[in-house]
Amino acid sequence: MMRFRILQFNMQFGQVWDHTWPDKAPVRLEATLDEIKRHDADIIHLQEVEQALPGGVQFQPPPNFTKLKAALPGYDSWFSYPKQDPRELPFGIGLAIFSRTPLRDMMRMELPSPAIEFDFFGKKTTPTDRLLIGAQTTVGGRDLRLLNTHLLAFFMLGSKSTNHPFQRNLVAEQLAASKGAATVLTGDFNVSHHQSLLEQFAREGFETAQDTEVTWRRRPYVLDHVFYNAPLRCVSRQVVPTPASDHHALVADLEFV
Repeated sequence: MMRFRILQFNMQFGQVWDHTWPDKAPVRLEATLDEIKRHDADIIHLQEVEQALPGGVQFQPPPNFTKLKAALPGYDSWFSYPKQDPRELPFGIGLAIFSRTPLRDMMRMELPSPAIEFDFFGKKTTPTDRLLIGAQTTVGGRDLRLLNTHLLAFFMLGSKSTNHPFQRNLVAEQLAASKGAATVLTGDFNVSHHQSLLEQFAREGFETAQDTEVTWRRRPYVLDHVFYNAPLRCVSRQVVPTPASDHHALVADLEFV
């Protein structure tokens, strides 16, 4: 049976982890690359590839993605920023897919955020929209659909995604659209009580590779997932703590049934 390895990693734009002052830790993209390369994955899904700039400026070409692409010459790739927005806060933005097999039929979908007002260093603002990207590839003669997303962290706004399910529902609609075709969805779903997310996606025929080990350093939450449907099965999975980000890496070996 055809087996492949997928790496799910919120790389926090290359900012390494410093538990004493995490928001002031330096950016070391070489540490991100070392982490990516050591897993020898066939498919790599990344979130927070770039750091948001003041006023929502988006450099073209995207600098981190450009460096990653040059350092991973054996991979085809697809990157997208979210919609440009002057409200963007100085955190990580942008999604990427890298694959050892050629990518085709690339897509992107905006995931609108609700107008929940919150305070950021004394200034009232509302969250920017999020993003889902996707592509098709063929692994060992079998077609595979790839989806990658990064949802809004409602728990940081004093709310929860079950109260504002629109982004989750749009992702679930994409899962339903797979109609049994082999599909992998990864991402940072930012759901602190993740059981409701697992139940919602299970109704579309998807399960997660793991749901017990914490994947985020700042709070004991399982935010990162690798979801897959019935044409696939997970034969191994590992949450790998790394100093290269405030998220751990999640590695899953999947095979076609």
